[in-house]
Amino acid sequence: MARGEKMPEGSGFDQIYDGAVQIGRFPEKLFQEARQGAVAALGLAEEVLEQAISEYGIDHPAGFPDTAYFLPVIHSMSGEDIKTLGDCVPPLNRERLLMRNEMTFANARRWGEATWYAAEIIEAVRYLKQTPEAPLHTPPWTGFIGDPVVRACGVKMVDWTIPGEAIIFGRARDSRAIAVVVQKLMEAGLMIFLCDEVCNQLLSEGVKLGVEFMAYPLGSFTQLVHAAGFALRAGMMFGRVPAGQKDAQRDYQRRRIRAFALYLGGHDPVRTAAAMGAINIGIPVVTDQALPEDGQIPEWFISVPDYDKIIQTCLEIRGIKITPVGLDAPISVGHTFEGESIRRKEAQVEFGGSRAPGFELVRMVKEAGGFLDGQVELTGPDIDSVKPGSALPLGIMVDVFGRKMQEDFEPVLERRIHYFINYGEGLWHVAQRDLIWVRISSDAFKKGFRLKHLGNILIARLKAEFPAIVDRVKVSIYTEEQKVLELRETARGYYKKRDERLRLLSDDTVDTFFSCLLCQSFAPTHVCVISPERAGLCGAVSWLDARAAYEINPFGVNQPIRKQGLIDEKKGQWESFNDFVYKNSQHTITNVNLYTVMEYPHTSCGCFECILGIVPECNGLMVVNREHSGPTPTGMSFSTLAGLIGGGVQAPGFMGISKSYLFSGKFVAADGGLARLVWMPLALKEQLRTVLAAAALNAGLGEEFLDQIADETISTESMEVLKFMEEKGHPALNMESLI
Repeated sequence: MARGEKMPEGSGFDQIYDGAVQIGRFPEKLFQEARQGAVAALGLAEEVLEQAISEYGIDHPAGFPDTAYFLPVIHSMSGEDIKTLGDCVPPLNRERLLMRNEMTFANARRWGEATWYAAEIIEAVRYLKQTPEAPLHTPPWTGFIGDPVVRACGVKMVDWTIPGEAIIFGRARDSRAIAVVVQKLMEAGLMIFLCDEVCNQLLSEGVKLGVEFMAYPLGSFTQLVHAAGFALRAGMMFGRVPAGQKDAQRDYQRRRIRAFALYLGGHDPVRTAAAMGAINIGIPVVTDQALPEDGQIPEWFISVPDYDKIIQTCLEIRGIKITPVGLDAPISVGHTFEGESIRRKEAQVEFGGSRAPGFELVRMVKEAGGFLDGQVELTGPDIDSVKPGSALPLGIMVDVFGRKMQEDFEPVLERRIHYFINYGEGLWHVAQRDLIWVRISSDAFKKGFRLKHLGNILIARLKAEFPAIVDRVKVSIYTEEQKVLELRETARGYYKKRDERLRLLSDDTVDTFFSCLLCQSFAPTHVCVISPERAGLCGAVSWLDARAAYEINPFGVNQPIRKQGLIDEKKGQWESFNDFVYKNSQHTITNVNLYTVMEYPHTSCGCFECILGIVPECNGLMVVNREHSGPTPTGMSFSTLAGLIGGGVQAPGFMGISKSYLFSGKFVAADGGLARLVWMPLALKEQLRTVLAAAALNAGLGEEFLDQIADETISTESMEVLKFMEEKGHPALNMESLI
């Protein structure tokens, strides 16, 4: 098999690789190390577990925080639900009994799996000591990574914006060299998991690590298992791989997650056994140690001592293609830095927000005459001419010329400004239009970052991501207050025109909706149907966006669906939608209603912003957003609910939605609309208060309606919510029963 070539679908490891390992190249020493390591790991896990049972009792709960997947590695590979310390005993006993002496690839992988089981049980025991007052990990250290983080990466993992995952463990022989390797992986957009001494090496070199950078320093060696748990949960969440289906999980990891492991420094048996555990689920391992040919396994365990060549080898064996984006900026730029937060004390300067006016606008230029491609113009002071901590006005005007460019594409490109700025290390951008708020860190300033580089980033990224419609780009940046105020009114004219156009649209006035199949690589049976009054579940794709995307790429994930063959106008069911969904859901979903959650509801992927769910005792619906980690009146948290409804299933009474759908005129219209909403997290209510109040007035619910909706400060128990509704006179109490 050539390097970088994908494993044929349905191929087993044994058929391809055990037969290919010839006696003359048999990696006997490697396999011996793996067996020794597995024996040692199982022995330690048994000892740790025995002590824990003695101290806490055999029925004491065992698990990790913020997950619905028990101990994820054991659950995924064996199908077992580990809930107590006593539940940990059978897997260890079984793995001990299955130990074999023959030095084969199959046995080596089995020893690796046993090592992962042992590590996960050791970690579960360690987590018995964690309390809210005494967490085991403080930032940037992460330890176990909960389900909300896995799901938050959903869209990027789906479309391979995150092109792969790197798992790095051990100790590099050169701290600076490994820092360069990791920095390049971050710039390429890979998700990175780190454990062992390499974490301290990177921190000593000033590499930014933590959840916000998608570079997770897990901790000590046994916590390497959390990287495996992350990848396996992605398979269960988005690939709908059933727990216990090893072959399906291996196939999914090999095809979709595209992870590789870097094994750094001198080898020891336990780490080598853990490396075999990675190989066991389709993750190849590259080591920086010089090994003879008979100490390697072609395509699976590879020696690359040269740090200058190690990245290219890793990318090639996983078939990961990185298209470089040439830009002039003194900072690293990649979507890995998108989650970085910059506090005021860390900022060299900030723009907009509550301290100064600001706006951003993309506008189409119809004629190319006099339009200099790549030009960045600054009007006003640059960041090196003001005091640290200053707040300046900011206007960003992006002029785009393209022979296939249209006005409808302007907001699509404009929304990308938010992402592109956040791709810069040390840059922070929130909000849109005339509400923007931007910060530039002191670290970025010290590296030489100036406002011209902001323009360079926007130009390079727009041309790289929209080559079909963008031929030339010019960026004008304004920090002179009077000019910003003047041009902000110009920008508001554009915003008003766009909004008026969208308001004229409704589900009833258009004859075509659009699909979005972006999430199908993780949720194979999910088909998102986007209408003027219902954005995509992720909240990122409106009807106009989908239409524009279709015009930009007619063969992409957004396809038109004409409204034909009306079946039920109230519930929103058409023959054409049923046909499209059936054909594009692997012939799984036969019917879909767009305006009810109770019968044939819209399927859910895993990237939804919120989950809508029935609260039968209250004759109403509750909604919970991804950011809310607490309980809900359904008795389940967001992560638990997401595990039940995600992956492309229809779950009557529950479905994923965008935040904007809550204030849509078509919000579960067949179920009674907004009047059915009885509970939502307080933070979400406050975030949407203005638009929800307007929607309530439009629905004839009165100004007091929002105060009739319970939240967690009232209760998360359904009967307590019902009591509150009765006190407030909630309209859902007088509506027809949902069931």
